[in-house]
Amino acid sequence: MAGKRALKVYLDLLSQPCRAVYIFLKCNKIPHTVELVALRKGEHRTPQFTKLNPMQKVPVMDDNDFVLTESDAILKYLATNYNVPEYWYPRQPERRARVDEYTAWHHTNTRPHAAKVFIFEVLMPQMTGQPTDPAKLKKALAELEETLEKLETMFLKRQPFLCGDDVTLADLLAICELMQPLASGRDVLRDRPKLVSWRSRVQSALRDPFDDAHAIVYRLRDKFAAKL
Repeated sequence: MAGKRALKVYLDLLSQPCRAVYIFLKCNKIPHTVELVALRKGEHRTPQFTKLNPMQKVPVMDDNDFVLTESDAILKYLATNYNVPEYWYPRQPERRARVDEYTAWHHTNTRPHAAKVFIFEVLMPQMTGQPTDPAKLKKALAELEETLEKLETMFLKRQPFLCGDDVTLADLLAICELMQPLASGRDVLRDRPKLVSWRSRVQSALRDPFDDAHAIVYRLRDKFAAKL
């Protein structure tokens, strides 16, 4: 009988959800292998990858032929099925529900609104050779400000992390999105001291894997700054 194969993940670390999965695996020392999928080269559209994930998106997890394709589901599966500290995704119903509440909100708020800033300021100019559209960027920044306000007032409130006293999957997903605009040198939390402090706490909790995962964002930031 064949033995259990190591968990495999398909990632592009320029992708915010991919970084969240990568950081979680590293922080919790879950044995795994990484298959890099370069989105900029269209590797997510190859027949081989499309067979694995017809949605043609990353991240993808393959745990001994159990394939999962959404970052939220992947993280919750890993937190539930591997020996990781309970604070990531608490078993107590009310505490778990708080994490689920944030992650449900995340996909129509933090994720698209932070991503739009990156798309308009970094991705579109690189792809088209045209300068940033000021009107589109202004609208994206306004939408992101509304999201940041909700992060402060609805989720963070007076507690150290989004769902309580400990770092959870909610903080991990949120921080990876909010770091993305930094690729153009834009710190979207700069004028919000409460969220800046939260970011510092999350970074400290995630340790070295945080900077490892965000090395590509830092490189883009430095490259962007060199052009100014």
